[in-house]
Amino acid sequence: MAGGTRGNYRNPCLTMHQPWASLLVYGIKRIEGRSWPAPIRGRLWIHAAGKVPEPATIKAMEDFYREIYAVNGITDLKFPEHYPVSRLLGCVEVVGCVKCEELVSWEELPEGVRLEGQTDFCWLCEQPQKLVVPFEMRGYQGVYNLEKKIYEAAVRGLRSVDGPLSVKFPLPNPQDPFSLKPGSLTASFSRSKAIVDKTPSLSAAIAGARAAATQFSKEKKNEAFMFQKRDASDCTITSQSEDKIIQESRSASGDEISYKKQSRNMNYEGNSSNQSHATRRDLNQHSIAASKIFSTAIRDLKPA
Repeated sequence: MAGGTRGNYRNPCLTMHQPWASLLVYGIKRIEGRSWPAPIRGRLWIHAAGKVPEPATIKAMEDFYREIYAVNGITDLKFPEHYPVSRLLGCVEVVGCVKCEELVSWEELPEGVRLEGQTDFCWLCEQPQKLVVPFEMRGYQGVYNLEKKIYEAAVRGLRSVDGPLSVKFPLPNPQDPFSLKPGSLTASFSRSKAIVDKTPSLSAAIAGARAAATQFSKEKKNEAFMFQKRDASDCTITSQSEDKIIQESRSASGDEISYKKQSRNMNYEGNSSNQSHATRRDLNQHSIAASKIFSTAIRDLKPA
């Protein structure tokens, strides 16, 4: 699809904790949940954070996806054998972003996809690709630009992934990559018709997935704050530039005043040069004496 960004993103990348990062790149996870809307459309590189996932966290998320895929009759899921950390894993295509209530009410989607909506904003992901050899690299909070040299090497090592149940999210306006956005689908849904009946095992799996995700809830709030702060900073660039010009003007005026003061003091400094030489001579003698005292004290020190 034709990508697009709202911000200064060239090769956008998102750092995610495991096991969520690998589940997304393997095509098992189709919705990336965040507390803030997706700022980009098109390719999004996925990087795994440095925290090694707990076995209980991996089990909770694998149980969750087993249950939601079973709703659509898929029971032979193949999960990743390993969940590497501090690695660039691959990429997905972000085709839209909707609110949670919009996703769960979207009758055109399989029930399992709608059950993935567990956060305020749902990033809709398609076309997963994974790297044959994951790249070791450092990650950052929020969406950031992948370094050029890493991108150039990584783009040659991608391999397409066939997920257990691939989904195409239809755009309201195919000519506008940002047409599938929060609030764009609210008026066309009837929530009562789209509710998925939940078995006890499914409800338990959802509760387990939510509990596993809460350990990172504070970090996601920080990302949301950074996203809002970044938007606000764009509005202050002009005023900051103006302030800089004013400060530079004041600094130039200050230099001129300082130069005049120095000129006025030249005669005084010339008349007192003999006194200054005497003062410097006394200070030098004092420094030499202090150095001798310090050296003697050092020699007298003994190891404890």
